[in-house]
Amino acid sequence: MIWCGRMQEMSEALTDGSKNAATVKARSSCGAAEKGGDPMIDLKGRPFYLTEEEIAWVEETKRGMTPEEKLGQLFFPIVYAPTPEYLQYEILNRHPGGVMFRSGSTEELFAAHTYLQTNSRIPLLLAANLEAGGDGIVVEGTAYGKQMQAAAAGGAAYAYQLGKISCTEAQAVGCNYAFAPVVDIDREWHNPITNVRTYGNDPEMVKACGLAYMEGARECGSAVAVKHFPGDGVDEVDQHIQVSVNSLSCEERNATYGAVYRAMIDADAPTVMVGHIALPAYQKKLNPAFPDEVIPASLSPELLKGLLRGKLGFNGLIITDATPMVGFLCAMDREQSVPWCIESGCDMILFNKDYAEDLEFMRRGYENGILSEERLDEALTRILALKASLKLPQKQKEGTLAPRRENLAVIGCEAHRSMARECAERAVTLVKDTQSLLPISPERHRRVLLEVVGGCDSDERVKTRWKEDLEAEGFEVTVYENEVFDFFKPFHMETVSEFRAKYDLVVYVGNVENASNKTTNRLNWHAPYGLGNNIPWFVKVVPTLFVSLQNPYHLADVPMVKTYINAYSNHDAMIDTVVEKLLGKSDFHGKSPVDPFCGKEHLRY
Repeated sequence: MIWCGRMQEMSEALTDGSKNAATVKARSSCGAAEKGGDPMIDLKGRPFYLTEEEIAWVEETKRGMTPEEKLGQLFFPIVYAPTPEYLQYEILNRHPGGVMFRSGSTEELFAAHTYLQTNSRIPLLLAANLEAGGDGIVVEGTAYGKQMQAAAAGGAAYAYQLGKISCTEAQAVGCNYAFAPVVDIDREWHNPITNVRTYGNDPEMVKACGLAYMEGARECGSAVAVKHFPGDGVDEVDQHIQVSVNSLSCEERNATYGAVYRAMIDADAPTVMVGHIALPAYQKKLNPAFPDEVIPASLSPELLKGLLRGKLGFNGLIITDATPMVGFLCAMDREQSVPWCIESGCDMILFNKDYAEDLEFMRRGYENGILSEERLDEALTRILALKASLKLPQKQKEGTLAPRRENLAVIGCEAHRSMARECAERAVTLVKDTQSLLPISPERHRRVLLEVVGGCDSDERVKTRWKEDLEAEGFEVTVYENEVFDFFKPFHMETVSEFRAKYDLVVYVGNVENASNKTTNRLNWHAPYGLGNNIPWFVKVVPTLFVSLQNPYHLADVPMVKTYINAYSNHDAMIDTVVEKLLGKSDFHGKSPVDPFCGKEHLRY
């Protein structure tokens, strides 16, 4: 049994310093051969296409690195502060291969990336989650729209714009690596994390949009990380809080996720991000002795070496998804999993539980033979090859590696915002209007009760924008505020007659943002049992409509509402567009990339 056998070897290695790398290397090579192997790296072929000069840089750089630098290159930490002191002593002194900031101001990111590239001996990969626009790296960036919005607008052309705009604005502040596109398939409507981050549930649409995004990024000189291998969206859990399981058969996965990854690899995807997602069918197929355990791909040689490298022929860089996720943490003692994920076939480890401790775990694992010399060299080669393919050494030599201030003007520019407005206009989807309510007008529906249902940081912005837009069109808007009921004191609950006399229209706005660490992505109501006016008890009393800005499946939570619209993103341009369409100023063009009726026939009525 390969998995259990390697676990035993690691356990022995951690307590027996005499275990050397050569011994584990030999055992690991035998296991790799049984699972398809890790083919020799082809630096001249896809996806690197390096010249002789660039290959020489890779080899010379490896030869000139200290052991600390080699192990440091395997890490891709998140950066929490942009100050030079922090960047130098907490980041650069540990020799990471790349870093990622959360979204910040243009000036902060420009200065931080400039410092990092100027003071790092080896050029850095600088990444951001560029799934929805330039605002994934800088707060002033263009909020283009979620991936599902691009699919609803028409697909590939808009996914290309998403990739081009996101990476152009990111490059302006020095970011050269996009943690995108998401090529998961949203097969399970209960899944709380895939949702609008995907291009929908059709593998052909996902493939076309993924390829288009990558083309837009490539034109900017940016690398992409195709994610999340082996494929999320089959079950209803979030790998941030447990291991997700892709339960498809080998044949069904080949025809869906497999076809998508094959197309992306054949189109020279430079990197793949591996999720903490199990794929039992393939793990058992490639290793009949695989135990009855849920083991994530990030720790599975069967999926990394056997499927991704062997069957799919991927020659590029493999990076883990964030390793502080519970899907990674719960699978193995971290002292073992940090070096083992590299030995299993990953080339870089994303984020840390504790950066200093993880470095120590990697060092011990290398010295004790969990991480072999062979795998360390392979990982370093691919890390440096990716940097060479992005021309980072050349730019460093020419003095053009750091961002240039004159390029900042592209961030949030009018041309990009115009494209975002166009995408929004094409994406808004009228799911149903079985009560023939639309278009609304201030003449017939002057008194509006506006209810934003979310619980997100953006709620106040969304609420304010909706109120301003509706009032600008002549509506009188009352914003619902959560009522507080004390069951031990008398209180007045508005009667049906009072409600009917008070309002002409109720507009619900669903603003439940897609976010990590959730067990569901559903509507939660404030008032129970129909108390107050939060839950739509009044749909037969006053005309009511619902607009979902984030989750295309909210109709399952409001089946009583007969006019329902999906908008996929909550930025201001989308809100403005939805209001225009409610008033009949423009037609609805969007085509749903998923089943908004969730397989429930009664939701169509």
